[in-house]
Amino acid sequence: MPILIEIIHIMTTRRKFIQTAGIASAALISGFHSFGSVTSRSFTSNRPEPGKRKFTSKAVDETIIKIKKTMADDELAWMFENCFPNTLDTTVTYNEIDGEPSTYVITGDIDAMWLRDSSAQIWPYLSLANQDEKLKNLLKGVVAKQTEFVLLDPYANAFYDDPNRISEWKDDFTDMKPGIHERKWEIDSLCYVIRLAHGYWKNTGDTSIFNNRWQNAMKLIVATFREQQRKGNNGSYHFQRSATSPTDTQFGRGYGNPTRKIGLIHSMFRPSDDSTIFPFLVSSNMFAVVSLKQLAEIFGSVLFNKNFEAECTLFANEIDQVLKHFAILQHPTAGEIYPLEIDGFGNALFMDDANVPNLLSLPYLGFCNSTDPLYLNTRNFSLSKANPWFNEGKYASGIGGPHVGEKRIWPLGLVMQALTSNDDNEIINCLSILKKTHAGTGFIHESFHVDNPNNFSRSWFAWANTMFGELILHLYNKKPELLKIQLG
Repeated sequence: MPILIEIIHIMTTRRKFIQTAGIASAALISGFHSFGSVTSRSFTSNRPEPGKRKFTSKAVDETIIKIKKTMADDELAWMFENCFPNTLDTTVTYNEIDGEPSTYVITGDIDAMWLRDSSAQIWPYLSLANQDEKLKNLLKGVVAKQTEFVLLDPYANAFYDDPNRISEWKDDFTDMKPGIHERKWEIDSLCYVIRLAHGYWKNTGDTSIFNNRWQNAMKLIVATFREQQRKGNNGSYHFQRSATSPTDTQFGRGYGNPTRKIGLIHSMFRPSDDSTIFPFLVSSNMFAVVSLKQLAEIFGSVLFNKNFEAECTLFANEIDQVLKHFAILQHPTAGEIYPLEIDGFGNALFMDDANVPNLLSLPYLGFCNSTDPLYLNTRNFSLSKANPWFNEGKYASGIGGPHVGEKRIWPLGLVMQALTSNDDNEIINCLSILKKTHAGTGFIHESFHVDNPNNFSRSWFAWANTMFGELILHLYNKKPELLKIQLG
């Protein structure tokens, strides 16, 4: 009988609003205490002074002014002004090497560039690139920098701008090299590299990024995915760390728990940088399906490399079929859903984590439609007490994860909940919680305690800040009427 790893709770549906009360009423009765709100007299920009900003984009600044004018809630507008440009204000270093852009993007309070974080941090600026040549070059430089890092080591998740810098994790039991901050193998790191290049092309029409170095990096990504199917052997990657937290190392002498080799890609770590329990991380394999299809599109329609286009298409279809056969399971209370992790033997981990890619984010990443019945059932599970990492307290309810422990919510999860919702009341609820839990700082944090938002982690976390800005930009474009509501 399959092992179902979960904390059993009575299945409940996620918090619902009184549908007949209307959206505006829902904004006033979110049901949580207010915490850390500030008066309108306090709404002075928390951005660095113009002369101290790392990068300035005319298009971004004009967008902030334009959108703020449409927002009825002054505090939410203030948060948007602080958060949306935070990556540009504080984390980017732009250079030109041999006349070509090169952009290093730190994650915030850690001086290292994560492939995942850097892609997500600049993602909402892509739609503005053609309005600002300077911004376009900066974004192009991120693609170039990521290409450089992938060619250095496709298994690493975070890097330094200085190729000779030695990491604090230099003693990890893996093949560490100078210039690498951390070498945790996460499928999504490479998927984000593809997503950014594809998104840059789609938004700008600029194909100059698809040079020989970039093509070599993409072929290395596909070869790495193939190696981590482990059809013949375990491959070259292994990882262990002398650590106080078990989520910072791996089982099985660094190769992870055993799997049945069914064709899925092994991932030793999740996007939270926590180790997987079962190495087939379902959400990341789904992300890989999307990424491989994006590569096929680029190599087919831009580079006219039909052989590699076909290889990527066949690989994507292979993973997709295996997911349909092995990754749709019956949960004892939630019914038929996707688990977060499986091992191919029939064992599964039923939970969801706030970090993206998670199960909640599947439509956002392009794997499925937001109205897909199987996704909706999985989403209901993720946002209920059947998910062991769904937390609810005095000030908020939402998804957390083992990276920060129980009773804590990641605002990234709240942002993704809103981005994937078709329910206006649910979106308003997420905005209200985000407004009430920034602890008076005007910024979004890594996590906060459900009973005390003043107890938060990471005061400078640019991914969360910019993704909140992405949510407001999304609502401005898709549901502008929601920004005209004064939140409770």
